[in-house]
Amino acid sequence: MAGIRVTKVDWQRSSNGAAHHTQEYPCPELVVRRGQSFSLTLELSRAPDCEETFIFMVETGPRASEALHTKAVFQTSELELGEGWTAAKEAQMENTLTVSLASPPNAVIGRYLLSIRLSSHRKHSNRRLGEFVLLFNPWCAEDDVFLASEEERQEYVLNDSGIIFRGVEKHIRAQGWNYGQFEEDILNICLSILDRSPGHQNNPATDVSCRHDPIYVTRVISAMVNSNNDRGVVQGQWQGKYDGGTSPLHWRGSVAILQKWLKGRYKPVKYGQCWVFAGVMCTVLRCLGIATRVVSNFNSAHDTDQNLSVDKYVDSFGRTLEDLTEDSMWNFHVWNESWFARQDLGPSYNGWQVLDATPQEESEGVFRCGPASVTAIREGDVHLAHDGPFVFAEVNADYITWLWHEDESRERVYSNTKKIGRCISTKAVGSDSRVDITDLYKYPEGSRKERQVYSKAVKRLFSLKASGRRTWIRRAGGRCLWHDDLLEPATKPSITGKFKLLEPPMLGHDLRLALCLANLTSRVQQVRVNLSGATILYTRKPVAEILHESHAVRLGRQEEKRIPITISYSKYKEDLTEDKKILLAAMCLVTKGEKLLVEKDITLEDFITIKRAHPGASGEGLSPV
Repeated sequence: MAGIRVTKVDWQRSSNGAAHHTQEYPCPELVVRRGQSFSLTLELSRAPDCEETFIFMVETGPRASEALHTKAVFQTSELELGEGWTAAKEAQMENTLTVSLASPPNAVIGRYLLSIRLSSHRKHSNRRLGEFVLLFNPWCAEDDVFLASEEERQEYVLNDSGIIFRGVEKHIRAQGWNYGQFEEDILNICLSILDRSPGHQNNPATDVSCRHDPIYVTRVISAMVNSNNDRGVVQGQWQGKYDGGTSPLHWRGSVAILQKWLKGRYKPVKYGQCWVFAGVMCTVLRCLGIATRVVSNFNSAHDTDQNLSVDKYVDSFGRTLEDLTEDSMWNFHVWNESWFARQDLGPSYNGWQVLDATPQEESEGVFRCGPASVTAIREGDVHLAHDGPFVFAEVNADYITWLWHEDESRERVYSNTKKIGRCISTKAVGSDSRVDITDLYKYPEGSRKERQVYSKAVKRLFSLKASGRRTWIRRAGGRCLWHDDLLEPATKPSITGKFKLLEPPMLGHDLRLALCLANLTSRVQQVRVNLSGATILYTRKPVAEILHESHAVRLGRQEEKRIPITISYSKYKEDLTEDKKILLAAMCLVTKGEKLLVEKDITLEDFITIKRAHPGASGEGLSPV
């Protein structure tokens, strides 16, 4: 009898795609998810007999091996048995055989080669059946990325468009973003991102073997989406100058960026800022099968020195002293959350994990951040992997202002210390509305529990004992700062102050507002008010000064007064960046020595004129762009 051969393979792309939620991928090869069976129909050169065996082999990556779990050899059986790869006969009709193949729920993800060896009567036939792509499986209960809610799987894995929130705390704007994970070449590009990583370049076989682990994969993607340590996807730029590239504000989706990276032979795409990095990483992780969403944090801390406080040094006009101030507070910052189990930490920390591809600080020598368990952040467990202190500070650092004197002494200024981590937002499941998820990251601001968690985080970070032992943190201007000094609150002044807009802030118009001061006491107060204003980037980095004036104010008992402020369009128009943001500050110096700093971030609105075109119409109106 002649040896048996496979003459044709039917990958059953339609039925497998529907069962695995992968029918939207436009790839020529089959795309399936791990931990779930898929069917193939083999046309044979003749009907098989009972003594003939079908042995399958799957391989992924270079130098695939069973020891590294990048290769598996398995034989057909009547049932799907075992913890590894399995093959089971489903149906046989004359010279066709339908088999069901299944991968384990912890299989390495990526592109696989499938081969078959047919043995009969001492004759053997080997054939490569072709390639397929294996992804993470949020539908599989045994997969670390399992997500129980079907509505959430539809949103966080399969939805190819979304909303990213930007702006300032009091004026949050929604921007549409095309993730496009199912568009042409995107899956191949996402797999290429893994293959271009330094870990893969240095040791490809070991790198591929680690791709069963969502912790490993997301950490690699976090590093590769930015270009700081490698030829990653996006090059950051925060100086307001975008020569030779595209302004971050002009991108509307990830597809053009990823395709440009591929066509440019992996040259970083210019330029990105936080929401661009987050949008691209959301595309990549959804494409690979990990439930991911984009999260915006308003008044987001960048704690450079890792003391869990943002220490801002200002002069007598409230202007930030850039040379002394290492920390910063951005108007907003955008990162990602991905849903998976933390086998390294324990089940208490399963669920949403913070990942941030914006290159802010190095993590183990590489610009990346996370995964950090959102639960660990809320509970102050900043000692757990990865990058807990940095993420905790982003949402819960104390904001401390220091007045720097000419003799290089410093003085604590009263200001709102609780302004960090406001309105933490993400897109709602099934709609474009904004959902506030601040309570996932921290207990109510200023509550006893929140203060207990903050103290716990400090002790975790600095190994403080209950006795309150003083711990040295850093030097600023040649002076030692101690942690218990930083936590001492400034003396609350006997006046209050607030900026109030008198007209909507419109681009092309003068800016009109007032500083409202109130005397809280029954005695007369003399106050020196030093006002300053500057155009800024969304990181709050000043660009150019547009206001500098001083006023002497007498406040009677319980009296309230307004100081009118006008900034003409001609004053700010030349120095306004694409962010269209202005920061105002008022340093209020009370005669008896109290000091109050009042700040306000303003985002100018774009307006266009609309004229009615139909006959007899008159008038025109303003509409926001």
